[in-house]
Amino acid sequence: MALGPRLDLRQTQSLVMTPQLQQAIRLLALSNLELESFIADAVADNPLVDLANGEGERAAPAESGELAEAVPTEGQGDGESALDIAGEMLDRDFDTGSSRSSGSGGAGEDMPDIGERASGDETLAEYLHAQLGAAGGTEAEQFIARQIIDQLDEAGYLTLDLGEIAELLGVSMQLAEAGLALVQSLDPTGVGARSLSECLALQAKEADRYDPCMQALIANLDLLARGNFAQLKRMCRVDDEDLTDMIAELRSYDPKPGCRIGGDAAPPVVPDVFVKPDRTGGWAIALNRDTLPRLVIDRQYYATLKAGCGKDKSSGGWLGEKLADANWLVKALDQRQKTILKVAKEIVRRQEGFFRRGVSALVPLTLRDVAEAVEMHESTISRVTSNKFLNCGLGTFELKYFFSSGVASDGDEGAASAEAVKAAIKALIDDEKPDAILSDDTLVDLLKAKGYTLARRTVAKYREAVGLGSSVQRRRQKKLQGVR
Repeated sequence: MALGPRLDLRQTQSLVMTPQLQQAIRLLALSNLELESFIADAVADNPLVDLANGEGERAAPAESGELAEAVPTEGQGDGESALDIAGEMLDRDFDTGSSRSSGSGGAGEDMPDIGERASGDETLAEYLHAQLGAAGGTEAEQFIARQIIDQLDEAGYLTLDLGEIAELLGVSMQLAEAGLALVQSLDPTGVGARSLSECLALQAKEADRYDPCMQALIANLDLLARGNFAQLKRMCRVDDEDLTDMIAELRSYDPKPGCRIGGDAAPPVVPDVFVKPDRTGGWAIALNRDTLPRLVIDRQYYATLKAGCGKDKSSGGWLGEKLADANWLVKALDQRQKTILKVAKEIVRRQEGFFRRGVSALVPLTLRDVAEAVEMHESTISRVTSNKFLNCGLGTFELKYFFSSGVASDGDEGAASAEAVKAAIKALIDDEKPDAILSDDTLVDLLKAKGYTLARRTVAKYREAVGLGSSVQRRRQKKLQGVR
């Protein structure tokens, strides 16, 4: 076979990732606030684009603004296919995965409303001072504890040396330590710590997990940070499984417990999609028109500028680019709205039981399930459901809330949604009496009676996921509530 240079002619197909196509993909993942900022920048940059209250030609109204039945939608168009395929490429080649927000509850009977947030009016010091009256201790210990509280930073740590505090107050070191112990007995667990190790140790003791093995792990956080697991196993005298479990427990603790209290109130959530029953017994679904960007292309201004360009090719080329950009933006926003509506309709169809009976009727649902139904890629579904919220009769929920893994169930319908199990755990704990706090083992038995078969570790994980403390923490909290 002769070796030498030669020319070959080959024909291939490929999707070109233009900057506009990349931007259209990223538009899918933008929240209302981010989209508003993007539109403001586009209007400022392009003289041919204006908001709907300006003069010019209004963009054609998007179908997504109209009510629609919760039924499977028609096949997607060419633009939507290109967007979907390009989104898959963007995930693979540019690593721009969308952020995943945690699910939020609604205003139904069996879950909190998403609008419920800490008021942010009470500071950490005020919160701790309010607990001191029921915390016990002598009058001198209470006095020292109050001085220590006033020295805590926003994360709840004592940065001032305890010996220096004792000297300033003119008390013995033993009495100062008693005052600090009083502070460290308050909620949230971990406040008053002088180091990260002490903060984690306090939380491990609260959870009744501070055995010699955990003590050794917390005392050697530097080895954990370096990933020296072999040495940690020898020092803690545990195997791989136990060390993994201990590290998972450690990661569930809060390194900055003081940050839970105070701070600014969270901004209100603005829904992107509205769902309500219709007259036929189905569901009417519409996008929130108040959050939809309504843009116009000022054709009259374009004609004026074009006439002024005359034979100047440079000015004419620039004007043509601005018109193309304006047309693309209107089309991209319209496609974004149609895609959000299509995905929302499929979610409502899959989770119809939830909208009729509440969280207990949630069924397991994955991104792939919806992606296959609407003929899109999973990455596109992930972008569409990120930072988007749905409002219905039960409250306002993030679209990600409706995606949940399944857990074993004895019911006729097979697996139950993890969110349904979390709601069942919350209901059981809400109904517990102060003198009969439910342990995780008891919760396992009660859930099994309801048809949910879970391990104790899984119950603990779900309990923590809905923000409920251990039996020890809840017992102390109810005791403090009874005193106050």
